[in-house]
Amino acid sequence: MPSASLVLDPAFVVAPVNRRTFGSFVEHMGRCVYTGIYEPDHATADEDGFRKDVLELTRELGVSLVRYPGGNFVSGYRWEDGVGPRDQRPRRLELAWHSIETNQFGLDEFMHWCAKAGVEPMMAVNLGSRGVQEALDLQEYANHPGGTALSDLRVQHGASTPYGLKLWCLGNEMDGPWQIGHKTASEYGRIAAETARAMRMIEPDLELVACGSSNSGMPTFGSWERDVLRECYDLVDHISCHAYYGDDAGDPASFLASAVDMDRFIDSVVATADHVGAELKSRKRIDISFDEWNVWYGDRSRRTDGPGDQWEVAPRRIEDEYNVTDAVVVGNLLISLLRHSDRVAVACLAQLANVIAPIMTEPGGPAWRQPIFHPFAITSRLAAGSVLRVETSSPTVDTEKFGEVAAVDAVATYDDGKLAVFLVNRSLDESIEVTVDISRTPVTGVLEALSVYDDDRLAVNTANQPDRVVPRQNESVRLENGLLTVTLPPVSWTALSASRD
Repeated sequence: MPSASLVLDPAFVVAPVNRRTFGSFVEHMGRCVYTGIYEPDHATADEDGFRKDVLELTRELGVSLVRYPGGNFVSGYRWEDGVGPRDQRPRRLELAWHSIETNQFGLDEFMHWCAKAGVEPMMAVNLGSRGVQEALDLQEYANHPGGTALSDLRVQHGASTPYGLKLWCLGNEMDGPWQIGHKTASEYGRIAAETARAMRMIEPDLELVACGSSNSGMPTFGSWERDVLRECYDLVDHISCHAYYGDDAGDPASFLASAVDMDRFIDSVVATADHVGAELKSRKRIDISFDEWNVWYGDRSRRTDGPGDQWEVAPRRIEDEYNVTDAVVVGNLLISLLRHSDRVAVACLAQLANVIAPIMTEPGGPAWRQPIFHPFAITSRLAAGSVLRVETSSPTVDTEKFGEVAAVDAVATYDDGKLAVFLVNRSLDESIEVTVDISRTPVTGVLEALSVYDDDRLAVNTANQPDRVVPRQNESVRLENGLLTVTLPPVSWTALSASRD
């Protein structure tokens, strides 16, 4: 059996574990909101119309933060349509995802849902079809205590206490030609700067995210980040990254190495941001909001309830059915995000329910966990304290996209005597025995050893078989003389937890 080794030392710290790494994303797209998190007629619905089964799964998933309301949706959204009495809210054509938006769920409902789910809200403003004034109006409605037209309107709608939204996205994917109100880098950088400046006149301590590239394959990638940040560097705190990965080409070896691309993406954006900071002679550091990431299978997943030329309410859109291989990739992408905790300040798995999501539902029916749910939930539960720098020696696998890559990828966290190690085996056909040198820690006992894998790497969960793919106890783990040893099956993700007695 091939072998790999890791060396851990609590002295070699990357950064503290950031709970915002475990964010998610709710967009008015497909069935994410309607029949996803919100379905007033469902048997589990609470007094606000929220599906309690989805709320319970959201808490189990360990989501810390949720970005809302988009996504492409936000670039044509009028936030005021979604507040006030529901019977007076307008129905609108929703251009981004070709549907009818009923506006029965809006800002007030989202904030109530966040409170019940125990998550921090992350709000996006429309800088596509709208601009500075609408952002200020939304901020006044949400955050001002009272005594003004819009803050008093919020009170009238039942929220006497301001929402206190602190983390804001200045638009979404404005580099994309598909975006309503698509702009050049200089056009967007200018409106982002003006919006940020005005919002800080009301609340100087806001955290603001400027739009980075929609993905690293965009023709303007790199130059977009440079030109945008030259306009707004000292007015924002983060720049966004978005990335989706899939195996549309039938190349599972490259797909399993997707985190290699994420690593490069993050490093490239960090280098660009730091270059602009040096150019401007600024002492400020711009961090990354990786506020859209997941596995997404493109055309394979574009299922709808009817013909694409019809305008429907909450049609099925990109409801990917995830398998074991996808779960391993998602677990590996989380490893990448954690090891970049020194610069990744926010990350959002896109999306939460039904739309390329860890949680699936049926209207009037059950909710269940997709395979990608499990590595996210376990990592969120176990990662604590500080992220450690991991030195890895591993056999390699050949990939078409990335050449030779390490078969084993890993990251670790350490918190006052408690260690967590997260590992993937990217090999399609070989188990690998991994030895982790933890002699520099006081750890003496294994608490958990959980793996996600299956003899059928394409196995999925369904409404009829919701637990076909679940984490398994990894019985191979042992700890002797400061060496933690575990066997990783092919195409697997594993979490180890250990502590001192």
